[in-house]
Amino acid sequence: MALVIAGERSGVGKTTVTLTLLASLRRRGGLVQSFKVGPDYIDPMFHQHVTGRACRNLDPVLTSEAYVQKCFARHSQESDYALVEGVMGLFDGVSSLVISDLSFVKNKGQMTDFASTAHIARLLDLPVVLVIDCSRLSGSVAAIAHGYRCFDPRIKMAGVVLNRVGSDRHLSLLKDSLEPLQLPILGVLRRQDNITIPDRHLGLVPTAELPQLNALIDRLADLGDTCFDWQRLLPLLKSEPFPPSPTPPPSPSSVKVAVARDRAFNFYYQDNLDLLQQLGAELVFWSPLEDTQLPQGIQGMYFGGGFPEVFAQQLAENISVRDQVKRAILAGMPAIAECGGLMYLCEQIVDFEGKSWSMAGVLPTSAVMGGRLTLGYRRAVALQDNLLVTAGTNVYGHEFHRSQLTSNPHQPLFETYRYDCEENMGREGWSLPRNVQASYIHLHWGESVDIPQRFLKQCLDIKLNPDESK
Repeated sequence: MALVIAGERSGVGKTTVTLTLLASLRRRGGLVQSFKVGPDYIDPMFHQHVTGRACRNLDPVLTSEAYVQKCFARHSQESDYALVEGVMGLFDGVSSLVISDLSFVKNKGQMTDFASTAHIARLLDLPVVLVIDCSRLSGSVAAIAHGYRCFDPRIKMAGVVLNRVGSDRHLSLLKDSLEPLQLPILGVLRRQDNITIPDRHLGLVPTAELPQLNALIDRLADLGDTCFDWQRLLPLLKSEPFPPSPTPPPSPSSVKVAVARDRAFNFYYQDNLDLLQQLGAELVFWSPLEDTQLPQGIQGMYFGGGFPEVFAQQLAENISVRDQVKRAILAGMPAIAECGGLMYLCEQIVDFEGKSWSMAGVLPTSAVMGGRLTLGYRRAVALQDNLLVTAGTNVYGHEFHRSQLTSNPHQPLFETYRYDCEENMGREGWSLPRNVQASYIHLHWGESVDIPQRFLKQCLDIKLNPDESK
């Protein structure tokens, strides 16, 4: 068994409640495995900081329904407790989809809750705890709880957590209103002025930038020890053993891949990194911010997303590493660059204040920060054979950025479409001959093992045929 933490809408405190539960569980001892519904990178960083275990994304858009079930079974069996944090409101999903075979079929505009928290709860047959923001509620809380419990009878509602409760009198009114529903109150969190996580233009500030985070987690654990009904919660959080899932066979030859991971680059799906290792890769983590040279003996590079715009000056000042990255790529070394990684390979980043900072200069374009947010799931059709896929292949990913490029590639990687309505979003993605894949689209490789296999094969070819890369 495990629990799904859902919200009645965004902003009700799901992440705070989840972290409070995780921190208190960790303090009690035992292994705690967390999961996050959707494509988010930052919330899983906080989960991992608390539990000491990599959080896993459960996203049937980026992968499939079957993969979500396999991923949950594989990782929950290795822990004592399992917890799933939802996304947005409980029933907020994507529309106009038939997904079982990852094909696109118009659904006459009918809205569905595909990829919602409710969808994941049904797929995994898990009970749901509904977090309600009570800061502006009293008697109406019962209507909200009743509506969410009855809207979809397939959802097993375990109870509610009342968040941002103002006073004893306020709590009494809430309890009196909920009593006729006989819906358990599994937790009560009072308004907390000393527990805040700072945010910025793409969400919460990542864990690596918060030096006081451990003190905050301790406060959350203290809160969790007293605010939840543990007698009811613990049996629901106990994970159950599942038969182990097969993993891809390792490659016969190891390939050393440099993975940029620091405060500027930290958006990676753990499943992607695991797949590379399972396929025989040796991952060498390094910092374009702090290191003075590339790791020795590498055959490929992987630049994830993150916040290079926040650290653009420091990246620009590390001239030796920028030059080494450029020389290695132009010499033929395979490189994957997603979103922030794409920005780093550009000639410049222009920050929110309009200041220009030199980057690696591999791609003849610049990334300019702006106010417009580009956000959403994408279907991308490969327009040419490239580092990761062959021409005509569909890949499914996610965009989330506030930068735009000053020029477009002459031979773009992808024709892109909005995932929920097939609206054409234009062409994007850069590829130098054979060895670079630079795109704003984040990919999860869980259902596409051929993607990392193709990447590692290219890396191995460079290793075995060094003259061809010059």
